[in-house]
Amino acid sequence: MGKVSKGEKCTFCNEPAVKSISVAEASKYFNIQAEARGRVYLCKKHYKEYKKMSKEERELKRLRW
Repeated sequence: MGKVSKGEKCTFCNEPAVKSISVAEASKYFNIQAEARGRVYLCKKHYKEYKKMSKEERELKRLRW
C-alpha cells in the first residue's frame, strides 16, 4: 500500500493525489527545485497537465523499445 492510497495530498494544491512521479521527472515540466529529492504527488488536474506536457517524450520513449 503506497502513500497515494493512504491519502497523500497533491504537492501543488492540497487535493487528494492520484499519482506520484519522481522529482527529477516533475522538474522538467513544473517549477520545482531540482535539488529536492523523492516523489511529487499529483492530483487529477495536475496529472492531466503532466500527461499533456510529456506526451511527445513518452511517445518517443515507447518507440525506442
